[in-house]
Amino acid sequence: DVLAALSLLADSDHPARSEALTDFEQRWRNDPLVMDKWFAVQAMSSRADTLEQVHRLMGHPGFSMRNPNKVRALIGSFANANPLRFNASDGSGYAFLKTQVLALDPANPQVAARLLRAISRWRRYDEGRQALMKEVLESVVATKVSRDVYEIAAKCLEPA
Repeated sequence: DVLAALSLLADSDHPARSEALTDFEQRWRNDPLVMDKWFAVQAMSSRADTLEQVHRLMGHPGFSMRNPNKVRALIGSFANANPLRFNASDGSGYAFLKTQVLALDPANPQVAARLLRAISRWRRYDEGRQALMKEVLESVVATKVSRDVYEIAAKCLEPA
């Protein structure tokens, strides 16, 4: 399966990685559903530079914050399907999520709220990560956001 092979390459430092990703993109760039997989495969990579890659991919012509499928494929895959890189001990994944939720909220509060759910189980993590996720949730609650996003953040902060 081509997608499985691409996923393995996207996760590696193999010299053919970049070429394989480019070839796949060139072949499938006119098929939005397949391109969603291309975005997701890269967002789920365990490579140390994955968050940088996600930032870079947000500037790709095939990506749009106004397209919920693209947001789910790239940002959602990073936040929900890449526990290693999303839960980096420095909190960079959580800070990224907060930035994207706040940017997306005015245009699509439902998708923004769904993204925020990636940190809804914050109490299950070690103290350091708990503090970082809680800080994001408190910051979102303190910001003027949509009812959808506010409800998710406030509910997450309720006593267990």
